[in-house]
Amino acid sequence: MNISVVIPLLNEHESLNELHDWIAKVMQSNHFSYEIIFIDDGSTDKSWETIEILSKKDANVRGIRFFKNYGKSQALHIGFKKAIGDVVITMDADLQDNPEEIPELYNMIVNNDYDLVSGWKKKRYDSVIGKNLPSKLFNWAARKTSGVKLHDFNCGLKAFKSEVIKNIDVNGEMHRYIPVLAKNEGFSKIGEKIVQHQARKYGKTKFGMERFIHGFLDLITIWFISRFGKRPMHFFGALGVIMFIVGFGFALYLGIDKLFVNPFGRLITQRPQFYISLVTMIIGTQFFIAGFLGEIILRSQRDKKRYSIKEELNL
Repeated sequence: MNISVVIPLLNEHESLNELHDWIAKVMQSNHFSYEIIFIDDGSTDKSWETIEILSKKDANVRGIRFFKNYGKSQALHIGFKKAIGDVVITMDADLQDNPEEIPELYNMIVNNDYDLVSGWKKKRYDSVIGKNLPSKLFNWAARKTSGVKLHDFNCGLKAFKSEVIKNIDVNGEMHRYIPVLAKNEGFSKIGEKIVQHQARKYGKTKFGMERFIHGFLDLITIWFISRFGKRPMHFFGALGVIMFIVGFGFALYLGIDKLFVNPFGRLITQRPQFYISLVTMIIGTQFFIAGFLGEIILRSQRDKKRYSIKEELNL
């Protein structure tokens, strides 16, 4: 199969028929063999009923329905797991991503040997203050922190080689950082393509300003994990040893000063340096223990269940 199109959605039933017809038209005109995987992330409208109807009239349509809303990352995770195409395309269900971009994204993966190609919505139809400026700040911080030179990390329209999506673990809220996850797994040939962004036709956005706060927190998380996720002792242990040495140095200084320099002076417990020494050694020990426990957890962790599937179609 040439292409798997993975589409996570939440309460987008108004756009699904139009989106399906548009994708099918593009695929058929380019003679691609394909599948469309809709992941219903706990919709409360008629989204699943629409997917059921589409799957009956088009054998290329597959559907997965969650019991509740788990989030976009979990939806993409199961979509990647089920996809069988040589190239996997992700896009949003709100018609703001243009399916006409799919052939060129596919060719960039197949002919130019990119591991991943991310869309760049250079011209956006969003509010300047509400989305554009926070998005620019977020993308700047992501570039500086991750070293991945993309203009638009959060664009839903992306293309992947099959082996890329089979070797990355998208969980939590890490869907924003799939290019970074791919880079961390050794898939370094990452491209970018300017794509057309369209104004939302139906419904309203499911994301508010809090997504940028969560995004920055996740950015810190992924930076730490990418550098120390496989060796937590290197961070916590080193920090703990440094703090313990500083605290012990203070204690040694106080002891020498009391025994040999000023034996009849103030008691050690009356000097503020004593408490600095004590607190620093305790915190240093705790950091060291945290690193040690992190190493134990890392070696004993197992894959955990992230979602509960309610129904599947054509899978």
